[in-house]
Amino acid sequence: MTEILTAILALTAGGFALVAAIGILRFPDALTRMHASSKVGSLAGSLALLAAAVDIGGVSATSRALIAMLFLLMTAPIGAHLLGRAAAWRSGHKQDLLVRPSDQGKPGP
Repeated sequence: MTEILTAILALTAGGFALVAAIGILRFPDALTRMHASSKVGSLAGSLALLAAAVDIGGVSATSRALIAMLFLLMTAPIGAHLLGRAAAWRSGHKQDLLVRPSDQGKPGP
């Protein structure tokens, strides 16, 4: 039974990773590409870690997989957000993304 569950989780993770890769190739700009890679990539990585934890079994493997999943789900959106801000700043088209609401009335440097 665990082999079937592991196979389902691994195949689902591979499918989501494929969707993320297609999104990176097909989306037109950097912001939408990062959305695909961070959201779907985090889910695919989490499913792969869960498949490994189910296959290995035991408390140690499960706890390590859960800690890694938590780390992945916390850091991937933050990294994508910072990369998106850098892409917006570099393109020069989305200056409103770089200004805090408290700084909108103040003159720039």
